[in-house]
Amino acid sequence: MSTSHEHPALRSRRLPGDLAMWFFILAELTVFAILILAFAVTQLLNAETFRESRAALDSSIGLALTLSLLTSGLLAALAVEQVRMDRPRRAAALLLAALVTSCVYVVLKLNEYSHLSGLGLGLEHSTFFTLYWILTGFHFLHVLLGMVILGWMAERCRRRAYTARDCAGLESGVLYWHMVDVVWVVLFPLVYVIN
Repeated sequence: MSTSHEHPALRSRRLPGDLAMWFFILAELTVFAILILAFAVTQLLNAETFRESRAALDSSIGLALTLSLLTSGLLAALAVEQVRMDRPRRAAALLLAALVTSCVYVVLKLNEYSHLSGLGLGLEHSTFFTLYWILTGFHFLHVLLGMVILGWMAERCRRRAYTARDCAGLESGVLYWHMVDVVWVVLFPLVYVIN
């Protein structure tokens, strides 16, 4: 029941970001879910091949990739809070830090791709590596797009384009970045750990 004594934050509750971004995220998550399901089912049907192939991956690299993305996601979330407190310059610094942290992911992933290619473990090596390259490559493209978005939002914060009352664009960009994080949190154990 609504009363005039309600806290202002409760009266103004809304879904963060733009509705269009939510639809886009749901569409992307659907594609990832199909790919993840295909990986999981194929693993059940080819357990031994997947176990042997997974041995070529370094789970500590997978963990470092996870930590870099989660750290970047935390910094992006903190940036939104700074804008909500009318501190866009601090938000810009946090978004730049998120961008730098995400660069760790890119460098590590490119090194892993180079190492696997050098071992001859390309897209056509086995079913495991076909799915590995498709899943992680598709995710990698999302990371690159997310990094562009982080940089763009940092510049807009620096210019004070977002305010506490008008930050839906910032929220949408950060929501996209969180989607990238969530997908990786599922991919890491599926691809690197679970036998």
